[in-house]
Amino acid sequence: MTDIDARVELAERAATEGGRVAADGFRTDLDVETKDGKTDVVTEADRAAQRRVVELVREEFPDDAIVGEEEDALKAVPEEGDAWVVDPIDGTNNFVRETPLWMTSVAAVRDGEPVAAANVAPALGDAYVAGPDDAARNGDALSVSDRTDPETFAVAPTIWWGFDRRDEYAAAVRSIVSRFGDMRRIGCAQLTLSMVASGALDATVTNVSPNPWDSVAGVHLVRRAGGTVTDVHGDRWTVGNRGLVASNGEAHEAVLAAARDAESERTDGG
Repeated sequence: MTDIDARVELAERAATEGGRVAADGFRTDLDVETKDGKTDVVTEADRAAQRRVVELVREEFPDDAIVGEEEDALKAVPEEGDAWVVDPIDGTNNFVRETPLWMTSVAAVRDGEPVAAANVAPALGDAYVAGPDDAARNGDALSVSDRTDPETFAVAPTIWWGFDRRDEYAAAVRSIVSRFGDMRRIGCAQLTLSMVASGALDATVTNVSPNPWDSVAGVHLVRRAGGTVTDVHGDRWTVGNRGLVASNGEAHEAVLAAARDAESERTDGG
């Protein structure tokens, strides 16, 4: 087994184990806390699941950096060296509402680029895994959709526009419903990206800069499944870029236009 193969195997195992810990708290009487806003919630299940993922990573790669949403993990991906990016429960708002659209996400990164990723959805029974060359769901090869007509596309806005950025959110929604066949709103960025990778969605779009734990694994899945991922400017997406636009690659410019419509409403100067 090569070093990368070991990281793919560990990403899947850690996401599965972390997801199992999270699932033990799903649809139970959990205390829900808020962090930076009314919709930014966290539970003890998030913390326990992240601790389990970190424990497994430390057993095999004790010197690697760990980037994670909860507790004292790093909050930015190092530009050099090996690191792991962890989201113990992506879609916590769905989780606390007892909606099964949430995931445990683990990605291995080398010099800022993902080399392995696993997004596991315990309540749905799905595990999305990508290595250096391909992607699979529950062991079956993944491929983005082959639709070419934007009027047949199902497109999802993703990442969260805060209450001070609802003009951008509204612009994204208007652009999606006017340009494409239909719109979805999943409420879990990693599941949304996984659905693009599987062809269940044709694209997803935001002009918000996503946190690495909300994006890195899913971006790797989309690319390994044959899709295209850029920032709002149309440049190849990397961690820290403005916006995230992922598609099957067949009408990426149309999807990018929706992100730019949202960006045109931005007034925060960032």
